[in-house]
Order: sequence, then C-alpha cells, then structure tokens
Amino acid sequence: MAINDVLEKFKNGEISNEEAQQLLRGEYFQDLGHTVIDTDRQTRTGAAEVIFGAGKTPAQISDIVASMVAQQSNVLVTRLTVDNYALLSNIPSEAHYDPQSQLLWWHSQKVETSEHTVAVVSAGTSDMAVAEEAAQTAEFYGNRVERIYDVGVAGLHRLLARVEDLRQARVLVVVAGMEGALPSVVGGLVDKPVIAVPTSVGYGAAFQGVAAMLGMLTSCASGVSVVNIDNGFGAGFLANRINRL
Repeated sequence: MAINDVLEKFKNGEISNEEAQQLLRGEYFQDLGHTVIDTDRQTRTGAAEVIFGAGKTPAQISDIVASMVAQQSNVLVTRLTVDNYALLSNIPSEAHYDPQSQLLWWHSQKVETSEHTVAVVSAGTSDMAVAEEAAQTAEFYGNRVERIYDVGVAGLHRLLARVEDLRQARVLVVVAGMEGALPSVVGGLVDKPVIAVPTSVGYGAAFQGVAAMLGMLTSCASGVSVVNIDNGFGAGFLANRINRL
C-alpha cells in the first residue's frame, strides 16, 4: 500500500495508529527474522536490493526471494552455487539460473532496454565466470552487452582486431587476472570509462588476485577505475549506472 493511501486511511479512521505504523514500516523494510529486507531501496536508489547468496542457507535465500516476489520486486541473487540452487523452494518458474556466473534472476517489472552498449572484455577463458557475472548483471538491468572474450595481452593482436567494437561501447568492463595488464591497454585505446575487475586467476605470486588489483590501481592509463577482486557484479552494476547517465 502506498504511503499516501496509509495516511489517508488513518486520517479517515479506517485503520488504527498501530496498523498505520506497521504498514508504513513495510514500505521501508521487512523483517524476516534472519534478514531485514530494504524494501525502500528501489525508490531511494533506483535499484532493488540484491541478494548476496554466499553464506546464506537455501532456506534463507528462498524466504528472501519469496518476499521480494510478493512485493513485485525484480530479483537478483549473486554467488549462488549449483548445490544451493538445487535446494531452493518457491522460486518463480520463470526465474533464470546460470551456473557459470552463479546468478539467479527474475523480473516482475519490465526493464527498459538501454540505448547504449556495455562492452565486457576478458583477458582469458579462465576469467569468463567473473566476466559473465558482470555481463549478466548489466543485462539484468536492461543494458545491451557486447562480449569480447579471450583477448589478453599475451596475444595483443586478438584485442587490436576488436578495437572498433571497443570504441562503440559507452562504458567498458575489463576483466583480467595474472598481472592484470589488460585494463591499462584498453584504457589507452578508448575515450570511454573503463571499469577494471581483477580476478583471482594466476599462479602463486598473483596472490589470488592481489597482484592484478595492484597493477590496475597503479595503471598509467587515465579513466580506469577498479572494483574488488572477482567482483563482476559490482562492475556490471556500475556499468549500468554509467550507461544510463
């Protein structure tokens, strides 16, 4: 129920003070016992709360999804393993799950397709899971996505063959592990924002993505910003924000 409707009913004596308070609280959050859902986030920020699946039980995730579906909110679950997905209950039949990106999504409301394109670029095939998390997150929010995969600096000609595709995008997400050099190269080829995503791919001295992250943070290319290690979701979400400015 909309806030104005609650206030009008209270004013007319149709509901008590306690009932009005309960309805108003429901406009801002819903307490499930194990989770307090921020139901006002869509209004406040333009995007509904996203469910981080790691560390939550299948029962908890099922409860949260059911609550969001009842509120007719679009649903996105990240870091949902195949095993936990198999144990979920009461999930809408139209929901989609991708085991590579570990994303589950469902749309209650139609999302307007963006006019511009997000390019998601990955250095190697081993980076693809993180790249897909970014790409599918951007698509969830209605963005057109151009995938440019396996174009790392070890074979620079592969990237140079796609320069025109890179330059057509309004914002680029560049995913790389190892030494993390690819975002710097891409940043030197385009005049658009580059969101760099370090991955935990690499041998011992890569320190599970720390080496790539430090390389990206110290990039000599202007216009490169960096999200956390393996944070494809964060990159896709930010790309959506930039693409819709």
